Amino acid sequence: MLARRMPSILPPLSAAESLEVTAIHSVAGVLGQARALVRVRPFRAPHHSTSEAGLVGGGDLPRPGEVSLAHHGVLFLDELPEFRRGALEALRQPLEDGSVTVSRAQGRATFPARPLLVAAMNPCACGFHGDPSGRCECPIDRVRAYRARLSGPLLDRIDLHVRLPPVAIGALKAQAHGEASTLVRERVHCARLRQAHRKREMDLRASLNAFLTPRDVERTCKLSASAERILASSSERLGLSARAHGKVLRVARTIADLAGRDDVGTEHVAEAIALRVLDRKVGDELAA
Repeated sequence: MLARRMPSILPPLSAAESLEVTAIHSVAGVLGQARALVRVRPFRAPHHSTSEAGLVGGGDLPRPGEVSLAHHGVLFLDELPEFRRGALEALRQPLEDGSVTVSRAQGRATFPARPLLVAAMNPCACGFHGDPSGRCECPIDRVRAYRARLSGPLLDRIDLHVRLPPVAIGALKAQAHGEASTLVRERVHCARLRQAHRKREMDLRASLNAFLTPRDVERTCKLSASAERILASSSERLGLSARAHGKVLRVARTIADLAGRDDVGTEHVAEAIALRVLDRKVGDELAA
């Protein structure tokens, strides 16, 4: 439910983005009979039995896969550890480069692939690891084996790891309503405007923080001494890779943008680190 609502908090497609999405869907033959411009951000949710070709593209005549069909939209992978290992590992290059190249005997094609990746998984095979009820009976080795279905390099490419505790039945019956998507979208829009302004002012290579080069990350995420200490100690304790370290800085910069701040504060760095739950050892993430 949360994943399907992600497009509702993103800004509308620009004219250029709409043309790109429409072209990809046209090549894939999924544009529909109307053959009109796609004006809403795509949402793709392939089944976990999807093949590598179905996920990243393939076929005798190269065709775009789900990662390209979700370009400028949302790609949702439910039950992430259940996907084929080869298919998930094939996602690493598109997520890093923003494109995927399919080579076959009859031709070679490069498709854009810049979706917002959202994935969901159970904490263990039975699904109850960390539940206060104590229903989980999985040995710790079994929990580790379940998590090991996802490689470290793949997890490095996912910016946020968030643990969602079970919702009490009483809360489901409550009449309280959450924040409207229109309000969240306005905050996202304002944050992106700040990033676009920063790109012009600092002559950056990209507008969105997610696509900043390592050099531009250094320029836009200057940290105080206390923030540097927190990041250094956390990186050492969690064993963060250079890529994950960069992800933390980009997320901290985005948190500051959402808060309307020009500087990246200690609290933004601490929050960004807290949002990488799967970098912790099994069991430690429950205390995060």
